[in-house]
Amino acid sequence: MEKTDIKNLTLSGLEAYISGLGKERFRAKQIFKWLYQMDAMDFDEMTNVSKEFRAVLKERAEISNLSPEAVEASGDGTRKYLFRLADGASVESVLIPDEGRNTLCISSQVGCAMKCAFCLTGTFGLARNLTTAEIVNQVCAVKREHPVNNIVFMGMGEPLANLSAVIPAVNILTDPDGFQFSTRKVTVSTSGLVPEMAELGRGCTVNLAVSLNATTDEVRDQIMPVNRAYPLKELLAACKAFPLPSRRWITIEYVMIRDLNDTLDDAKRLVRLISNIPSKVNLIPFNEHDGCGFKSPTQETIDRFHKYLLDKHVTVITRSSRGGDISAACGQLKGKLDQMGQQD
Repeated sequence: MEKTDIKNLTLSGLEAYISGLGKERFRAKQIFKWLYQMDAMDFDEMTNVSKEFRAVLKERAEISNLSPEAVEASGDGTRKYLFRLADGASVESVLIPDEGRNTLCISSQVGCAMKCAFCLTGTFGLARNLTTAEIVNQVCAVKREHPVNNIVFMGMGEPLANLSAVIPAVNILTDPDGFQFSTRKVTVSTSGLVPEMAELGRGCTVNLAVSLNATTDEVRDQIMPVNRAYPLKELLAACKAFPLPSRRWITIEYVMIRDLNDTLDDAKRLVRLISNIPSKVNLIPFNEHDGCGFKSPTQETIDRFHKYLLDKHVTVITRSSRGGDISAACGQLKGKLDQMGQQD
């Protein structure tokens, strides 16, 4: 009999599963807290659950787990984790310390199908979606070593292309009986899958980040093929319609690439594009990596772009490069270890 991985279940799903075993629904909350608040990895650890019921659970269900296969630590405190999955595939997570809080960047797919020209992960192609359990287990694994204050779905993959696993994962992360993260502390990023943006808003309460990266369809078509299906006008309309809780903003992510999208004219167009969207801008200087011909913008260009947005009363942050002494860009550690494996 194939066992049910209970880390694929939200609390309501676990309640239904427990009821199906003929037990009281309140047992689900007990088990849920053991999984995500006490990090139980075995049913026998659940001491407020009867031995009889634990035996039933061990026969019918399982608690999956991930342990990092490799960890790289940067001098600035950034830590990159490579997780090997049950089928041999691998994904990455990155822990980023900043001003007394730790942000964990997690993956939602093995590889990615979006083919953004500046992204290393896109060169791997898409192998498969992660399960809900594989998503939340990244968080469990890192929390065993370090406190985690914020979660961002900005690792490998396009989260909105895997909503059947991502929405349950977000709900587990924010459940008061689960990880207990505030919905303000969890952010899902998308390259711009417009119909799925609405579905995400219906399925969970979460912060939204949109990877914009260009101010004209011509440039965005060049670097982000998704724009051919959902051009800027449609994407920005979906941003405006996204159900934001009170006093929340959409984060507009903007990867700056030298001589492509980093001009003052781009800054001016960006201000116009987002003028009617409650938003803040996250400027991200391109992180150069092997096999990609794009270059990082100069510091002078970054500062000029940033200042223009500030002068126009746009809330803007320029993300500093982190983990430069390790495989920090998304996909670099996986790529390096995969290459080593091919050489063995």
